[in-house]
Amino acid sequence: MHAPLVAERNSLRRQSLEHPDGWGIAAYVKGPLPEVAHGLGPAHLDPEFERVSGLTKARAVLAHIRLASVGEVSPANVHPFVYGRWAFCHNGTLADFRRAQLEVERLMAPKFRRRLVGTTDSERCFGIFLSRLFSRVKEDAHPPVELVAWALAETMDSVARLTDRPGQPRSAMNFLVTDGELMVATRRGRSLWMSSEAEPDRPLRGWPGPAQRLYAFQVASEHLGGQDVWLEVPEEGVVGVDSAVRFFAAPVPLLLGAKA
Repeated sequence: MHAPLVAERNSLRRQSLEHPDGWGIAAYVKGPLPEVAHGLGPAHLDPEFERVSGLTKARAVLAHIRLASVGEVSPANVHPFVYGRWAFCHNGTLADFRRAQLEVERLMAPKFRRRLVGTTDSERCFGIFLSRLFSRVKEDAHPPVELVAWALAETMDSVARLTDRPGQPRSAMNFLVTDGELMVATRRGRSLWMSSEAEPDRPLRGWPGPAQRLYAFQVASEHLGGQDVWLEVPEEGVVGVDSAVRFFAAPVPLLLGAKA
């Protein structure tokens, strides 16, 4: 996992020049739970970031560099947020969050409201996602990728209904979530790119077919460069892979209608 984080032309280390308020990596190496490392300084100045980035290979990795927009720079506010085997990152900001904070928190199941330790809008979005997901399946279940995508779409929709106002900037909600087996990402209000390989070192130059089996899948809020072919995910789009690394894509409105 070293190159996209520290070696590519637009690696996360380079991006941390503009996002200096902490970093985090969740890597699924052995067993069901992620190994998590966090730092509070800029990734490009932290030798621990490069050490952890090149330490191991993993079946799934979430990495995040933070530009603090809501919440102070503190260990409680650094992404990825983790609950059991689930890890979650957010790129974006909820519109007028302080005005809507209490209403946003009411979207969370009481169990997840009680677990809040930080002050970010992102941690609350994670709690809403978990609340939506576990309203449909037990916590120890392995949900299908379609259900995880629906839970993220429901989170986006319910939050937007509270925060967005006519004529004002919309809430930006690029979410990325994984349980170490599947991975799903959403785009709203920020750029989002994906790349994939059907075979080792042979990047696909177009979109994978529905349910196409992939060898590798990457998603990032910015084009990372390198030899990979990066494709832009549409606004209000959701992409991901299931536990068999089969490709999934759908627009948010379709997902909301599917589980209405």
